[in-house]
Amino acid sequence: MKKIEAIIKPFKLDEVKEALQEVGVQGLSVIEAKGFGRQKGHTELYRGAEYVVDFLPKVKIEVVISEDQVETAVEAIIAAARTEKIGDGKIFISSVEQAIRIRTGEEGPEAL
Repeated sequence: MKKIEAIIKPFKLDEVKEALQEVGVQGLSVIEAKGFGRQKGHTELYRGAEYVVDFLPKVKIEVVISEDQVETAVEAIIAAARTEKIGDGKIFISSVEQAIRIRTGEEGPEAL
């Protein structure tokens, strides 16, 4: 089992969710986040005063899937989230040792 964490622009969430559903991903978690990468935020003007916005709004999507689904899920996320502009986000993939469904007690891939 693998965990995919994707940090994307908030307005791309619906497109990414639909793309993942189309490739067979059944469940995901979404977390509102703030952060920055190479873009290092930006300066905005508000009522005549300049201020720096260090942390930009992002959305973090977490999905735990079987290893054979990873490649298609990553491709779906990239295709749906890409704007070809700075700040499109990142994808992290890590191993998951165990998963347990609380309601039934199922373990491993059956719990997904």
